[in-house]
Amino acid sequence: MVQQFRVDAGGVGLAVRAWGDARKPALVLVHGYPDNHSVWQPVAERLADRFYVLAYDVRGAGASDAPSRVRDYRMTCLAADLKAVVDALLPGRDFHLAAHDWGSIQSWESVTSGPLKPRILSYTSLSGPCLDHVGYWMRDRLRSMLPAQQAKVLRQLASSWYVGLFQIPLLPELVWQAAMGRLWPLYLSRVEGVTEPHPNPSQTQDGRQGVRLYRANFVPKLLRPEPRYAACPVLLIVPQRDNYVGTQLFEDMQRWVPELYRQDIDASHWVPLSHPDLIARSIGDFVSAVERGDQAEVLSPWRVSGAGAALLKRLAS
Repeated sequence: MVQQFRVDAGGVGLAVRAWGDARKPALVLVHGYPDNHSVWQPVAERLADRFYVLAYDVRGAGASDAPSRVRDYRMTCLAADLKAVVDALLPGRDFHLAAHDWGSIQSWESVTSGPLKPRILSYTSLSGPCLDHVGYWMRDRLRSMLPAQQAKVLRQLASSWYVGLFQIPLLPELVWQAAMGRLWPLYLSRVEGVTEPHPNPSQTQDGRQGVRLYRANFVPKLLRPEPRYAACPVLLIVPQRDNYVGTQLFEDMQRWVPELYRQDIDASHWVPLSHPDLIARSIGDFVSAVERGDQAEVLSPWRVSGAGAALLKRLAS
């Protein structure tokens, strides 16, 4: 049975769904663009017997409110939304976090800074790097004297062509309104090979309003990145055929995460829809291991090691 809640986040109403028993370990799922909470539904249903699973529509998506100002979609606002959800439905409790695409990008803000950092027990990131980490990654490779390193940045820029498009006023909104909202299920099916479990009645609005996420955050984050260190164990689930987020973006992650795990899978970008059994199993095994405290032993094949791990742990704390 799914429960529905509405949470106030500083005047922005957020729609939240919950699966499972509230007495079990809590797991919060955050969706990306141009999705809403329903992208996580197949995974949430598979995890509901082991965890208390929450998924919410981020501001601008689904049944949540959509502020009209671009500045209301900055990372600080998105992190405050997550805090409002967990404070309302998990008061005083620690929780596990998993996120996909833009949900993962924005969740790094809470994983690496702010009042929720000590409450996040683990973080599973799917196809969504921290923009600050990407800023340093790009800077390091553009400064390199090796053409192969510089070429990685050019390849990623080519894959992320839509980010530049989204900076153009009005044009993306017009495209979504005119055709893209109607054609989105066809695009997912033909290009990504996935099918949504249920038609999304707010798809056009989700696409139109969500471009503000890109306008509010990409340029300042990439031009002025800040050092951001995680304190909790982090699992990267990396689709090897992702058309938008290149695997090269995760090359330096051990620089920022003292306890890092990585699982590469043969899949494209929308893995919560295309591989719900695999994603649910990976998240469930990771979260359960962290709950027991034996993740370093049980998940040793996924562990990513790097120099300076001890120093990084001190910085992260």
